[in-house]
Amino acid sequence: MKALPKKGIALATGFGLAITLSGCTGGSPESVNSAESAEYTSREVSDGTTDFIIVENPGDGAQLSYSADGGIELIEQKADGKTYAFKDINGNGDLDTFEDWRVAPAERAAAYAKTLTAEQISGLMLFSSHERSPGDGLTDPQKTYLSESHLRNVLNAGGSDVEENVTWVNAMQAYVETLATDDTPYVPANFSSDPRSEAQSGSTYTETGTGTSLWPSVLGLASTFSAETVEEFGRIASEEYRALGISNALSPQIDLATEPRWLRVSGTLGEDAALASELAAAYVTGFQSTYSEDGENLGWGLDSVPTTIKHAPGDGAGEGGRESHTAVGKYAVFPGGGQDSLEAAGSVFAAASDSLGMMTNYSIMLDGDGTPLLGDKAVGTAYNTEALAYIRDEIGFQGAIVTDWGVMSGANDEGALIATAWGAEDIEPAERYFTVLKNTVDMFGGVNDATHILEAYDLWNERYATGEVDVDADTRWAESGARILTAYFAPGLFDSPFVDLEKSKEAVGSAENVKAGFDAQLDSVVMLKNDGTVAEGADWSDKTVYIPHTYDIGHPGLFGPAEYTEGATLSIESAEEIFGKVLTDTVQLDADGKVTSMTAPDLTDVDAVLVGLRSPNNGSPFSASGHDADTGEWYPFSLQWAPYTANGENVRKTSIGGDTLADGSKENRSYFGKTSRISNAADIDAFNRAVTAVDASGKDIPVITIVKANNPVVPTEFEAKSDVVLVGFGVSDLATLTVAAGAHEPQGRLPIGFPIDMNAVEAQNEDVAEDTTSYVDAEGNDWKFGFGLDYQGAITE
Repeated sequence: MKALPKKGIALATGFGLAITLSGCTGGSPESVNSAESAEYTSREVSDGTTDFIIVENPGDGAQLSYSADGGIELIEQKADGKTYAFKDINGNGDLDTFEDWRVAPAERAAAYAKTLTAEQISGLMLFSSHERSPGDGLTDPQKTYLSESHLRNVLNAGGSDVEENVTWVNAMQAYVETLATDDTPYVPANFSSDPRSEAQSGSTYTETGTGTSLWPSVLGLASTFSAETVEEFGRIASEEYRALGISNALSPQIDLATEPRWLRVSGTLGEDAALASELAAAYVTGFQSTYSEDGENLGWGLDSVPTTIKHAPGDGAGEGGRESHTAVGKYAVFPGGGQDSLEAAGSVFAAASDSLGMMTNYSIMLDGDGTPLLGDKAVGTAYNTEALAYIRDEIGFQGAIVTDWGVMSGANDEGALIATAWGAEDIEPAERYFTVLKNTVDMFGGVNDATHILEAYDLWNERYATGEVDVDADTRWAESGARILTAYFAPGLFDSPFVDLEKSKEAVGSAENVKAGFDAQLDSVVMLKNDGTVAEGADWSDKTVYIPHTYDIGHPGLFGPAEYTEGATLSIESAEEIFGKVLTDTVQLDADGKVTSMTAPDLTDVDAVLVGLRSPNNGSPFSASGHDADTGEWYPFSLQWAPYTANGENVRKTSIGGDTLADGSKENRSYFGKTSRISNAADIDAFNRAVTAVDASGKDIPVITIVKANNPVVPTEFEAKSDVVLVGFGVSDLATLTVAAGAHEPQGRLPIGFPIDMNAVEAQNEDVAEDTTSYVDAEGNDWKFGFGLDYQGAITE
């Protein structure tokens, strides 16, 4: 294939007329002028591995960048007394519509899609499997899928070290420039990321440039009840993403948390559709905008990151809380509200429909009778024609839709690991792709090879010839190409794909960003009980506190055996920043590093007990929890730490979802009479050990309980014996301990109610919000959605 020839600058006097001039486009750093200059300027930049040119246009003109060794040249155009530069990405010397950064992104995308080959658009439909090692740089397997399958959407699942990410991104951008020829137009790489800005309990901040600022989980953002906070998060996170070379966000997850046991509640904006809608819109606005120094929203720019709202048309109703990443949880059930519940979930997606991307869910959606909620086929959403029609026509989403990862693989496919083609396992691969494309899906998550898409292209034309589809394959492929490319043109990825390493080092994890994230963590902490121990202006700097030890035996999953972990229930290091002295248990470990005994210290001189309680651990989305593969037993998830046996009157004895068995009968996935399998039951043992130590001391020592919540919990095991209860949703222990010490007044409120007991959980419907009987404490406070305390009492709207 012939590389693009080098050209001189083309002086464009109009959209259709260009005069070729001789000369070079490079420039020294000294040639850079201010934004008020009437001429564009250029400078050469290096990250130590890749050399590239950055062009600054006058005024508010777009920044451009391209490889110093590539074949891309510039086109000049004079307007209003200024000279502007544009990248001649197809090398024809003319200023085409798709090269003009003044033209709307969707218009540029539609024009460019028409110039791409079917092979290239098929490559754009690919969304890579997880790339976890930016530090390895550009690898041979990556070069293979970039060159042979024309893949351009790369999932960056690695860390946030700036130098590793920037050098990898720039190397790949330079490489894909070399792949452009007269017959194969240039397309930059588009790096995506799942959320990477969430604080964890033991989070500590490192030097600027080694990691992003840290914020509450999405559920924690919801607990602020503040659209302004969520938009600010989006503004800062997107700036840091772009500084890492990431130009697409696989977020936010905006499923309603209508099932409190669901394994992905922590990623949602809570259970209330009105709040979730407001916050989802703010999240998308924050990410998809660029802001001036004084905070003005300037629209799309080089700090903008297109979002991918997920998992449409609304996940979160997995039967019994089970998760659809594995066959154990592939059925979502709607026994309470049915279509009304679906519309409530859909309303959140409609509120965020400005997002340029959307991801479908895995689930087979069933009504209360076990029949498909939409259409007449028990298939996952991507294969469900009626579900996609609902997304396009009722929700009104017209952007690019991508399947979740593994949806195009069936469990019987050779070498399949994550295979989630629920209900379509027995369909041939090409037929799967044809079906999903016919349903108006555009992209395929976790697929690196375009072979089956190209087979679907041929199949599409065969079906077009017989009248099964209304347009030919080129027209259908161009339609997806335009949707996909809009998310390239909108953030300026075609114009400026390279990243300035030195500027990125200053931006990622800057002191200003870190402070904003930590402030949001503080604002998200929810206080549910306080006997006066948490008080404004209290001085704990000379006080002694006790934090007990715990462990978690873990759950096995798709990626390996159970992982055993042990440690203090709250970060000792964080506590030592606030309190004068921190005590913990005397712990004995065996040769394998597992706890054999934990003994509380003498509490004679202790001023307070601090206990961290993590949500009862039912497993991860990849753990296939809820089903014992060895025995065939189905067992319940629980929101309490102590063993829970599901034998109450509200437990289903016959499940709603279930596979059709070989004899034609329906599988029963009921867990009636079975017992939960909580891997961190030691947490409540730690709490009880601390309470026993307080009793033994004979002193009135306050017990401050900090719930580190991924899901709601049943408070009966700890509330009565706690003097203070605080809840942190995906925040650092430093944040919750800062609130506990009275250094920040609590402002958060529950984004999802806490149930009175497991009978109430069994009585509620997986698809209905706020239908769980909530816990009421001795003070008469109802721990339902929206409840939270400040120093004065219950927070009112």
